[in-house]
Amino acid sequence: MNHATDYEHLQFRRAIASVESTLAKLRACSPQERQRLQRDIEQLQEMYNKATSGHIEIVVFGEISTGKSALINALIGKRVAEVDVQGGWTKTVQASKWENCEYHVPGFEASEVVLIDTPGINEVGGRERVELAEVTARKADLILFVIDSDINETEYVSLVELATVHKPTLLVMNKRDLYDPRQWQALQEAVAARVGDLIPADHIVSSIADPRPIESITELAHGPPKSAWHRPEPDVAQLKQLILSTLEKEGLDLIAINAAMFAADKSDRVASLRVELRNRRADQVIWTMAATKATVVALSPTVVDIFSGIASDAVMIVMLSKVYGLNFSMVQARRLGKAIVQAAGIFALGEFVSWGASAIKLATVHLATPLTMLPQGTAAGFSSYIIGQAAKHFFEHGGSWGADSPKQVVRQILAQTDRDSVLAHLKVEIRKRLTWNRHAK
Repeated sequence: MNHATDYEHLQFRRAIASVESTLAKLRACSPQERQRLQRDIEQLQEMYNKATSGHIEIVVFGEISTGKSALINALIGKRVAEVDVQGGWTKTVQASKWENCEYHVPGFEASEVVLIDTPGINEVGGRERVELAEVTARKADLILFVIDSDINETEYVSLVELATVHKPTLLVMNKRDLYDPRQWQALQEAVAARVGDLIPADHIVSSIADPRPIESITELAHGPPKSAWHRPEPDVAQLKQLILSTLEKEGLDLIAINAAMFAADKSDRVASLRVELRNRRADQVIWTMAATKATVVALSPTVVDIFSGIASDAVMIVMLSKVYGLNFSMVQARRLGKAIVQAAGIFALGEFVSWGASAIKLATVHLATPLTMLPQGTAAGFSSYIIGQAAKHFFEHGGSWGADSPKQVVRQILAQTDRDSVLAHLKVEIRKRLTWNRHAK
């Protein structure tokens, strides 16, 4: 009789709540994020539908010659004539309802168990095999891994890869009828020793999914003996009993844990994608504003160049704050920019050059502007680049400096920055923009 404790029901409700929360987070993403996450949204919705209907999925992995399909047919009790391609997952994964399973998740009228066949792991190589295992196994509630001899290197590597998804796995040693009792005993011992760090001993089970034909000889009173061949019934009773006992003991928990883990994985993906997209956008803002400041400062008259540079940094910080979901005012941006500049003496790197070049412009009544333009512009642009990177760190940490001080952050940025490369890039940008300016000589 299927039953579930109040604690199991509580865990299940919490798991469903985590899926609902993650779905809401996915749907609240920006249009650009949603475009990249559309597949994840579909998959998580499928997981939600699966969990809330008490739908158990058992995925079968193994090499093509081990009898995976035969094992599914033997468990179902008939040759599966039609299979359903799992929509939204992979065209190479097929599923069949296990109608005579004798298990239903307690509390779910529409509960059902589905057996899912996958391509042989020796048919799919390299990264493609890893991705197939990850996608299919992460959705599974229980995994059957089928072998028919001593476990080989490909099978062992696949078991290691499957172990990373942390799903209960049963190792099925199929084709027992191909060995005599002594050979079978030796094989069981060898396999158990090889996978002992991956599969518990009580999760290793034997089966005969597709028995080989057996010849029977009938002695006749008159004439030669009569030979006849017949195929015994499959023997999957031990496997079926282990599956049912696992489901009886952990069925609702399996669904809950699976749904919660899947939601957590998608939540992490949202966070990772947001960081990637925001960082990419932030870097675009920093480079654009650094080049803009470099050009404006280079072309501006004396004194105006200094103040236009300061204003440019403030605008850049306002733009960066919006990239990370914050909305700094110009006053807040100037304050943050000033704190960054003072943190590690950026005046000594860029602003000092800018002030000096401005003074030369004034002393020569701007006759020296063509000479000061490039060094002043690149120095101003470099300081803007550093200020932008520091502001980016500040906004990445939710509007704080994290565990470090502003001075430590700026020093780390300076140490990791290829100054010559940045200056060379800015010089190219200045020259490019000067060609657009019909007033520039």
